[in-house]
Amino acid sequence: MGDLFTGRTLIQNNRDRDELDTPLQLDKKLRNKVVLLYFGSRNCPQCREFAPALQAFSNRLLDEYYILRAAQLVLIYVSQDTSEEQQQRYLKTLHRRWLFIPFQDKYKRDLLRMYDVKEMPCIIVLKPNGDLISRNGVAEISMMGVNCFKNWWEASDAIDRNFLLAEDLEDWTWKSLTDPLRQLKYKIKKVTTDMADETE
Repeated sequence: MGDLFTGRTLIQNNRDRDELDTPLQLDKKLRNKVVLLYFGSRNCPQCREFAPALQAFSNRLLDEYYILRAAQLVLIYVSQDTSEEQQQRYLKTLHRRWLFIPFQDKYKRDLLRMYDVKEMPCIIVLKPNGDLISRNGVAEISMMGVNCFKNWWEASDAIDRNFLLAEDLEDWTWKSLTDPLRQLKYKIKKVTTDMADETE
């Protein structure tokens, strides 16, 4: 998947607007994940109508408020806005884990042609290797909500990471003030149990 964005810059929709522009950064972000390319615009009435469903979908799969671990999913906004100000205003409605292509980057037009996008909103769903899973992401999200991700996931050939990697701990958010103590308690208990097993 990194090949699709080789030599390009993707920007994280967070406060710092972190840029992903090296092959290593892009590979780390896109590897082994289902990728959604969202073609939309703030001025598009259908996009505004679709926005609540899209927001609920991305929140349910990416937000720590709803889930312990974010889904192996990358959402990329391919803006069709007529000005950078419009793009920035629309980005404020999207989750902070979204990525977007810089407004000035003409690669957005290449992606429009590559996936033959004729109308907006449009969501193209891709496997980790860049192969097409679905061209009907908007209709599927509207009808099925987060359940459509299960179908995409099964078709994606991605490897399920049902454990935390070191990179996941960098952005880890504790669920409560006592959570670190609970983690420490169970770790100590496990160590104690392992030591008891060894003495036996």
